[in-house]
Amino acid sequence: MTKIKETSTHFENKQSLTECNATIYATDLLSGQWTLAICCVLEKGKMRFGELKKSIPGITERMLTLQLRKMEANKLIKRTVYAEVPPRVEYEMTAITHELDPIVKELQAWGEKHRKMMG
Repeated sequence: MTKIKETSTHFENKQSLTECNATIYATDLLSGQWTLAICCVLEKGKMRFGELKKSIPGITERMLTLQLRKMEANKLIKRTVYAEVPPRVEYEMTAITHELDPIVKELQAWGEKHRKMMG
């Protein structure tokens, strides 16, 4: 994943777009190959890292870690660490992310329709 330098024109353009358009802001939060996949898996409820990894074919541990950190920073998921030995960590969607459920279901229906049309 490439990090955009805060001094670049691209960064300024992206910043300007996300500040003035809520749709672009939302898609920026959800962009990336894995964000929606993680949301779809967590829609079922709380999961530990290993469960998430097993539920998302093709994602590496490093990429899952990076995505979870990004999603937590953006308040899309909540990370809970339990004071146990060994420590137990669970991830779950936040209330505002659960508001995406109907949108994700619509995307799924659209994807199924489009896949049939292409096949």
